[in-house]
Amino acid sequence: VVGTGIGGALTLLQQDDLLESGGMRKVSPLTIPMLMPNGPAAYVGLEIGARGGVHAPVSACASGAEALAWAWRMLRAGEVDVVLAGGAEACITAIPLAGFAQMRAMSTSNDDPEGASRPFDTARNGFVLGEGAGMMVLERAEFAAARGATVHGRLAGTGTSSDAHHITAPDPGGAGAARAIAGALRTAGLDKSDVGHVNAHATATAVGDVAEAVAIRSSIGDHPVVTAPKSSMGHLLGAAGAVEGIATLLALRDGVVPPTLNLTDQDEDVRLDVVAGKARDVELHAAVNDSFGFGGHNVALAFTRA
Repeated sequence: VVGTGIGGALTLLQQDDLLESGGMRKVSPLTIPMLMPNGPAAYVGLEIGARGGVHAPVSACASGAEALAWAWRMLRAGEVDVVLAGGAEACITAIPLAGFAQMRAMSTSNDDPEGASRPFDTARNGFVLGEGAGMMVLERAEFAAARGATVHGRLAGTGTSSDAHHITAPDPGGAGAARAIAGALRTAGLDKSDVGHVNAHATATAVGDVAEAVAIRSSIGDHPVVTAPKSSMGHLLGAAGAVEGIATLLALRDGVVPPTLNLTDQDEDVRLDVVAGKARDVELHAAVNDSFGFGGHNVALAFTRA
């Protein structure tokens, strides 16, 4: 199960250039497989010989997290013993960059690239686009034990919801996001007091960061230690939820919450305990990773220690 938000954007642009310059016969016969959003899932499925189903959630920037939630549901339903799940995205190219810029979603701090991504900071002005991929092996506990697997943690519950608010803007009240988080806690059998850490979506947009903070406070409270990984990785779009899910799992396993970079003046409307400056050692039992995508997609993943 591999999610992606946009698909082969670079392939489309490259093949269009070839079409314009040399005609149809210059276009690669692999254009469609390289372009289609289910391409990563299909290729991974071919590589590992997957026969329990190959799926490709496309829910914008929540795609990677939704892939993990999808895998969790497959395991819970007893359809499979093991799932390879995550997300991938590589679209640092002209059209996505221009589109996000015209939307005023991207940071304009081009003179300070290292300090441009500033989640939860008063000086935030949008995200920095990144690329990446992240995958997890999710399996039934008995299956993992039988093959002698090293277990890093447990995806205990998931929650999904939709805002029905706007195609790109989040619900400023955070109601949909809060429902997703509450759903993850409910299916995991966790109380909000059990959650010691939240890995935040936090794209460093003016409205989005505050809406997420409201959602976290209303669904969990202000006690969890929060980090915003896009300050260091940029926004990986469809891969973000998967990569950040891995970061959440490692923080839980190691008891170390990484810092939010470039957070020097926290927005007073973000009333959360956000780690800044340096990593913090915290004894954790459970952690939540939340992801949101254009179209009003909300996904939350609840992890517990192995």
